[in-house]
Amino acid sequence: MRNKFFTTLLFLSLILNVSVWAETGASPQTNTLAQSETDTGHGEHGTGNGHQETASAHGEAGDDLPLWSVIPFVLILLSIALLPLISHTTEHWWENNNNKLLLSLALGGVSFGILMAHSWGGKIFHTMVFDYIPFIILLASLFYISGGIVLKGDIEATPVNNTIFLVVGTFLASFIGTTGASMLLIRPLLKTNSERKHVVHTVIFFIFLVSNIGGSLTPLGDPPLFLGYLQGVPFVWTFKLFPEMILASGILLVIYFIWDTIMHGKETKKDIRYDHSHRQPIGLEGQVNLLWLLGVILSVAFLNQNYIPAIEKYPFLGFIREAVLIGLIALSKVTSDPKLREKNKFTLGPIQEVAYLFIGIFLTMIPALLLLEHHGKELGITERWQFFWVTGGFSGVLDNAPTYLTFLSLAKGLLGFSNVSQILADPVGEELLKAISVGAVFMGALTYIGNAPNFMVKSVAEENKIKMPSFGGYVVYSFLLLVPTFLLLTWIFFI
Repeated sequence: MRNKFFTTLLFLSLILNVSVWAETGASPQTNTLAQSETDTGHGEHGTGNGHQETASAHGEAGDDLPLWSVIPFVLILLSIALLPLISHTTEHWWENNNNKLLLSLALGGVSFGILMAHSWGGKIFHTMVFDYIPFIILLASLFYISGGIVLKGDIEATPVNNTIFLVVGTFLASFIGTTGASMLLIRPLLKTNSERKHVVHTVIFFIFLVSNIGGSLTPLGDPPLFLGYLQGVPFVWTFKLFPEMILASGILLVIYFIWDTIMHGKETKKDIRYDHSHRQPIGLEGQVNLLWLLGVILSVAFLNQNYIPAIEKYPFLGFIREAVLIGLIALSKVTSDPKLREKNKFTLGPIQEVAYLFIGIFLTMIPALLLLEHHGKELGITERWQFFWVTGGFSGVLDNAPTYLTFLSLAKGLLGFSNVSQILADPVGEELLKAISVGAVFMGALTYIGNAPNFMVKSVAEENKIKMPSFGGYVVYSFLLLVPTFLLLTWIFFI
């Protein structure tokens, strides 16, 4: 299966290089339309190739799309939500990742036809080549490399220890990314709690905090912030989001500690004694993978147009980063003892599931994003709280990186500004940017598809025999726990 994984990565790289050659090798055209905002990637996977998407480079702007063009996107969301629940037959069918791929290709094919009929072929090319392929390669590198790091030992699964796990993961996410922190810590957390029967709530809070809210302090934490960095937001500006992050995470951590204390009291005395008697000191194996993980972080941070200006003129140079990431995966494979991943119960199922589902999600969400981009001003958004909730709401079901860009453009238009530096120099503009940033990062936790690590954590948990809530069941948790938290944030920071 691992050979198949590496073959897939090489195949994606070949497609990427051929596609880029086809694009750049075509007869050059002069720019006839104004450049759009820099598009650097999607959701957790934003990678910042730093290219400028123009009508001339990626095909002429197409026709306005009808509202019904979002139907395939709605159908793929409903499939994720309902197929595991309708019957035992559909649940069993959905468990096979190949069936997820078939559904993604079918619904994605419908969107492909709609977009081609409305002259949006360039947008399809741009999304799949410059967004989807880098997305998969980045996630695969974080997933595979972190899978070779083994946190040995087994501490007691007490509410205090579990809360410490979440605190460490929340702050770590801002510096190694939400995907990196999630994949590094979810398996040790599950191992720590393997003697307990009530574990689902711990995984859900892990998704809230480590896979989303924790990635808000640096541009490395979450792609919308990295995208803002490429747009001109200073690297350290995101530390200004610390009050929002510490309040939201603090509230959720207190709720979690109380909840886990109650659940711990419901465990049997036999399980508690077993957990106590099987304590082992904490240790670390596979340390060489920390070096490769650092390489991923540095590649994302520095292999972009800010440090390689030629990328802006020659977008294909941006894929140097993807080549480096694939090289780091290979280094992890050859320098790590295979037994380390066996100890982690590592399989490629979670990354395979994300790769297959997001083919369809990427294709089917294009019409929704285009409609939002073209008609966003008609939403009548003018206040900070509106930017926070609408950016966040769309980020929960669409992709938070392009959603961030769309509402950043809307804020600039509202204030009559033309660049980010003007936004930052204006007190009102900076407050709008805070609302947009916090909404895009925090509300990725609202659904399983709001941020790529959400699905990956869910899949890893299910591989460890934890029965996670359905799509709708997870949304119930998020609405009961996150929405009140976000309402409080709104009242304190955005009104």
